Amino acid sequence: MDNRAGEMMVFVQVVEAGSFSEAARQLMMTPSTVSKLIQRLEARLGIRLVERSTRRLLLTDEGAFYYERSQRLLADLDETEQQIAQGGAAPEGLIRVSSSVSFGTAALEPILPAFFEAYPKIIIDLSLSDEVVDLYLERTDVAIRVGRLPDSNLVARKIGTTKRRIVASPAYLARWGVPKTPEDLLRHNCLGFNFRRANPVWPMREGGRIVERMLSGSLLTNNGETIRRIAMAGVGIGRIADYHVRGPIARGELVEVLADSAIVEADEIHALYRGAQHLPARVRAFLDFAVPRLQRFLAEDPAAAAPPAR
Repeated sequence: MDNRAGEMMVFVQVVEAGSFSEAARQLMMTPSTVSKLIQRLEARLGIRLVERSTRRLLLTDEGAFYYERSQRLLADLDETEQQIAQGGAAPEGLIRVSSSVSFGTAALEPILPAFFEAYPKIIIDLSLSDEVVDLYLERTDVAIRVGRLPDSNLVARKIGTTKRRIVASPAYLARWGVPKTPEDLLRHNCLGFNFRRANPVWPMREGGRIVERMLSGSLLTNNGETIRRIAMAGVGIGRIADYHVRGPIARGELVEVLADSAIVEADEIHALYRGAQHLPARVRAFLDFAVPRLQRFLAEDPAAAAPPAR
């Protein structure tokens, strides 16, 4: 009897449990049974999926590919059976979504109430961080990424572009003066990022050429939301995404400085996900709902402070 779905389920459990013995405990099988099932799977495929060691379990490249596809197929199988049992009911289940803190709070959070109203049986597991997450290791369904995308086998759906602005509060500028040239920034408290992919310099135009100023200040943080709040409190000058500061600028809570000198970097924003042909209905529903609304958010007038709910 063909039991490929059962073998896939055991293999996925082994990968996620991190060991044969723990997977056996969770599946209520003996470790030897689990080991034999994986050996039988590898023999049928004619390839090694798992490198066994005394310390930890490692996947081969083929094993990682098989794990990702198995997860997707098993999820599709579960969803198909649930919808058939419920007479073709609306999508349901858990969706793991990752986004940067600033874009998540400014653009993604405001549309969630309308999404929950439209899809009451879907649960969103939302993680906000400016660190880049691995969709496979973190079991993330959708990641909203700002900036250049590395080559990968992930599918990217473009949301739009944004630029960065250099801003400070009126109180800070009244106390410390308005910088007129990029060199003036050396005398100011420039708020920065601490995550590994952050660029420690601000590219500027100066005297007809482009220079990169290595700046420093009293704050290093891992998200633009904190920089925006600290800048609004009058502590220093920040360089953060347009969508994040356009509301405070329109309300006079922040002031853009050195607009003529700052290099306008257009950062692309994408929704990344794993695979397109076998996308679970709940993930497809989220993308079809969220992406057009996020696109409208980026295209809004700068005076807007928040995206429309629907």
